[in-house]
Amino acid sequence: MQLEVGRIHIKDLAFSDRTYIEDGVLYICKEELQNYLKEDRNIADVDIEFARPNESVRIIPIKDIVQPRYKVKGGGQVFPGFIGDVETVGEGTTFILEDCAVITSGKIVNFQEGIIDMSGPGAKYNSFSKMNNVVLLISPKPGLDKHTHEATVRVAGLKAAAYLGKASENLQPDEIEVFTYNNIIEASTLYSDLPKVAYVYMIQAQGLMHDNYIYGLNAKGILSTIISPTEVIDGAIVSGNCAAPCHKNATIHHLNNPVILELLRRHGKDLNFIGVIITNESTMLADKKRGAYYTQKIAKIIGAEGAIITEEGGGNPETDLMLNCKNLEQAGIKTVLITDEYAGRDGRSQGLADVTPEADAVITNGNGNELITLPPMDKVIGDLESVEIITGGFSGSLHSDGSITVEIASIMGSLCELGYERLTTRLK
Repeated sequence: MQLEVGRIHIKDLAFSDRTYIEDGVLYICKEELQNYLKEDRNIADVDIEFARPNESVRIIPIKDIVQPRYKVKGGGQVFPGFIGDVETVGEGTTFILEDCAVITSGKIVNFQEGIIDMSGPGAKYNSFSKMNNVVLLISPKPGLDKHTHEATVRVAGLKAAAYLGKASENLQPDEIEVFTYNNIIEASTLYSDLPKVAYVYMIQAQGLMHDNYIYGLNAKGILSTIISPTEVIDGAIVSGNCAAPCHKNATIHHLNNPVILELLRRHGKDLNFIGVIITNESTMLADKKRGAYYTQKIAKIIGAEGAIITEEGGGNPETDLMLNCKNLEQAGIKTVLITDEYAGRDGRSQGLADVTPEADAVITNGNGNELITLPPMDKVIGDLESVEIITGGFSGSLHSDGSITVEIASIMGSLCELGYERLTTRLK
């Protein structure tokens, strides 16, 4: 299975009478994109703003972040199950707009939405401050319930990303990378002397808008299953997750999962990447156990000798994380965990809600309770007052001069448990 990714670097954004890319500038026909999105009758209005690197701009609240892309050839369409049919992806050629993202904002759906500062001390906590961002400010029709509101905004972001990605259709990419994923039999023959490594991809599927979608299907209730790594980075998984902004995987995180990318790049060199096992995170203990047992079963079937496990979210998902670790280790499969912590503002509290003795190799991406004061910005896209009700904010977060004091849990992607950012925790 082979996927060719063509990257087209976007250096700036501008409005125009048509949508196209020239000399690294993405020109957008604002009216055309607005009309396209307002075909959804649940959208009363949508405005579009730009946020560029180093600008004095704060975006709040943020629901999802999506990378624009276009399927040039091969099976399927970008974001299958939401855009076009449900034909599978992961092969052929896909063009992506690098250094560019679609951000969905507007009226708050749920308190677990986040912040991006494009400059200042907050900018160092996520990569999105270094991107050219197209921000959709979506106003839903009055009276829309929260679940419909979330779904409306989610699909609008995907549609906008697909619309913008199509502007790359006839371009020559700035760079091309080819990812090859061998089937298990081929890999076992070709790389019999290399350690067999599986990736256990925990994704939230807890309901109450803590959901993710695989080919448009809500992952809630699925049994652990195998998916090709090239399918994931080609758009098979979409976020509908309104968990805490610091450690929810936005759609852009799935599309650029650094664990998958690194394993693919090292496949056949110093390891044999034998597959991705998707397992969901439920709210029910029986479901957690079922998922962990079946993850172990699949890992044994495919002959895994080592595994990397990533968590999404925090709190009760740590039970899923530890059950998966315990079961794999007891099956003789060496595991490494990637997570984050909520260790209190002084860092002295227990960082994880659950632990197991088998979890002796853990990478942590920082403490979500750490406080930070972010200076005022010249421009706010969205609603600054929502800072006092989002995760990590509190009554008194917003100061009279427009500065804010929040836990870094409020910052989108700051503690991403896929290792997307650079924040970590070290023992002293």
